[in-house]
Amino acid sequence: MIRKKSLVSLLAALAVTATVTPALAYEAGDLIVRGRVISVDPQDDSSAISINGASFGSSATVDSDIMPELDFTYMLDPHWGLELILAYTEHEVDTKLLGLGNIAETKVLPPTLTLQYHFAPTSNIRPYVGAGINYTHFFDSEVKGGLDAPGADLDIDDSWGLAAQAGVDIDLDDTWFVNFDVKYIDIDADAHITNGSSIKVDIDVDPIVWGIGIGRVF
Repeated sequence: MIRKKSLVSLLAALAVTATVTPALAYEAGDLIVRGRVISVDPQDDSSAISINGASFGSSATVDSDIMPELDFTYMLDPHWGLELILAYTEHEVDTKLLGLGNIAETKVLPPTLTLQYHFAPTSNIRPYVGAGINYTHFFDSEVKGGLDAPGADLDIDDSWGLAAQAGVDIDLDDTWFVNFDVKYIDIDADAHITNGSSIKVDIDVDPIVWGIGIGRVF
């Protein structure tokens, strides 16, 4: 509750500041650069874990992570822009199967391209929505905990999926603005662990990504 009140207070203060600040007007050919801190919150849904072809009732979950993000928006005209989102995150995979807990960890590189519509490109407060496509690459994946053994290997297939977003840019002055952004990204993690046994699990990670940061127009 305190966090929600603080966020509302911050938004109200920024809105007041924006009303007395000269507006940054988006134009065709503008390059918008934003730096954000993002919280990646998986809304995961997992299949049962399969060991040597036998299915067990337990599933797997993916932990959240907070990391920096950099994104670039190229304005096609004052209302429409293409945004490329660049970041990587690190996640642990847990299961209640046999009380194993943490069984794996992986790094995730999920470049995402969205087509945005900006509702008020000449205003001090510029909301937008977007939709597009995501490609997720899993790398430096490792087996952990009770499933780890000499020669153990974790392979997670790369994923393609859709993405949706909504956000707002609020001017701080005639150069800089603050940004709030939320995204839903369709990510599937089909994992295969080899450690003397063959272990498989499919996880719909499907994170909601919350972001706050600053940006400017070039």
